Amino acid sequence: MDRAIAIQVSHLTKTFDGHTAVSDLSFEVYSGEVFGLLGPNGAGKSTTLRTLITLLTPTSGTASVLGHDTVREADVVRQLIGYVPQERAIDRFLTGREHLELLGALYHLPKAEATKRIAELLKLVELEEPADRPAKTYSGGMKRKLDIACGLLPDPKILFLDEPTLGLDVQSRLRIWDYMRMLKARGMTIVMTTNYLDEADQLCDRLAIIDKGVIKALGSPTELKIGLGGDIVSLTLKDQTKIPTLVTALTGQPAMRAVKATPTGLDIRVDSPEKALPAILESANRLDCRLEFIEYHRPRLDDVFIAHTGRSMTESVQDIQTG
Repeated sequence: MDRAIAIQVSHLTKTFDGHTAVSDLSFEVYSGEVFGLLGPNGAGKSTTLRTLITLLTPTSGTASVLGHDTVREADVVRQLIGYVPQERAIDRFLTGREHLELLGALYHLPKAEATKRIAELLKLVELEEPADRPAKTYSGGMKRKLDIACGLLPDPKILFLDEPTLGLDVQSRLRIWDYMRMLKARGMTIVMTTNYLDEADQLCDRLAIIDKGVIKALGSPTELKIGLGGDIVSLTLKDQTKIPTLVTALTGQPAMRAVKATPTGLDIRVDSPEKALPAILESANRLDCRLEFIEYHRPRLDDVFIAHTGRSMTESVQDIQTG
């Protein structure tokens, strides 16, 4: 059975002053799914999101939301979506309820309908008790809940979330994840950006890995991990100067699919650990590479990211911070 398409993106490109933020992106989002844009800061996730919600106009290519073109029918698209931005748009002196009332007026919601929806949303995000306290008394997690309530106020068909748990403590992140699962269970289509691998793995039905403005991989987290093929054997060497020697020795050996140096050792993708481990240990002994630690695991999303971009997510984030 064909799934209904909520969002269609075709050859989307966006440039700013000669810099290409996203290049030739094409993907679909199905109704009722959580779709993630995963990548480091500066990868083009937010640019893609802002184009879909009509804040940016594509340089070339097209995007449609529920069949409506984001440029030609921007006003219609805006009536169908909710948006939770990365930067909190919260006035510290207004109460939680006042934020929602102000937004209701901006959306031209009838007073009775707004009052009813505000009460429902405050209950949904568990802000009934502090609803009439100034937002400056709210924790980071509570402010994020209020952001989500604001995004849901117009009763959108699709909710867009830009880095929904950025900077939150673990407990608050898990609560936001629970709300997102609950919204999906109610049939809402959700598009989110994230640079947290665990968040993408836990929440997304499907995701696009974006790096330097290009989609590197697209699929469900499980599909992407299975598609990688092979398991990962990670070695930590006592003497890191021996890493290049061991990489050379292991590269091309029958049981090794891919061998990559890491700051402390090697990551080796193998067909079968049973076949690969004896060969790894034999080479390490022969070259006098003393091993401090050996770890074996099935492919994770970070392994997928490395395979498609050539570096880990943490390295990508550091590159951007120091670049």
